[in-house]
Amino acid sequence: MPHDIRLVAVDMDGTLLDGDGRIPASLWDVLPRLAARDVAFVPASGRQLATLRQAFGDASDDMSFIAENGAYVVHEGAEVAAFALERDVVERAIRHLRDLSAAGYDLGVVLCGKRSAYIERTDEDFTAHAATYYAALEAVDDLLAVDDDVLKIAVYDYALAEESVGRALDDIAATHRVVVSARHWVDIMNPGVDKGTALRALQEALRVAPEQTAAFGDYLNDLEMMDAAHWSYAMQNAHPDVLARARHRAPSNIDQGVPRTLAELFPER
Repeated sequence: MPHDIRLVAVDMDGTLLDGDGRIPASLWDVLPRLAARDVAFVPASGRQLATLRQAFGDASDDMSFIAENGAYVVHEGAEVAAFALERDVVERAIRHLRDLSAAGYDLGVVLCGKRSAYIERTDEDFTAHAATYYAALEAVDDLLAVDDDVLKIAVYDYALAEESVGRALDDIAATHRVVVSARHWVDIMNPGVDKGTALRALQEALRVAPEQTAAFGDYLNDLEMMDAAHWSYAMQNAHPDVLARARHRAPSNIDQGVPRTLAELFPER
């Protein structure tokens, strides 16, 4: 199919990563084709920048990243955009989440800073869940005492987040963005901040139009990214709202849908 795609934004969990949470080996065969055509490949994830850079190793030095669900955008190591929460918002959210935990919600809170992520709940199970997404992770006695630019607050709910803590943050959602980013994760960010905002900031920095942008996603936190890309692809395993929003379909992440679709869009010369 004819196209002039110059930027490819790809969600990680449920989209690029396979069923074991790994980057498909076939992606490494496709990425040189994109590089040869000067096409930017951009991981766009709720994961922190350190985790994304770790996943892509040496290749990360020349890559762009959308991290923290859009709150942090970096191109070739230089900051493009950052949307830190105000201190009073951070304090209000943490206190509210502590109240919910005291009321019986089984929650773990990750304070996502520029330098590191921070947790005060340190049982082995929750720490393992947090470490999956935050390579730079510090345990602290009090989240309220952390001195860092806070890009977002991530909440792990041992119940189904969309039906549990996601409905218990209405007071925060009245002024800030509360998005269910996975079955058990909810993110609190500045209003108007999402992967779509981040993608548009990167498009402007790289002088790429929406018509020249492809985006792949599977979950609710990918919706705005879909809107910012003409070539929007929902994975076959995507949430129904994502399937309804995207213009195109890709095979599931289990079936290596991203590298397979990119191989079709960018055939070998």
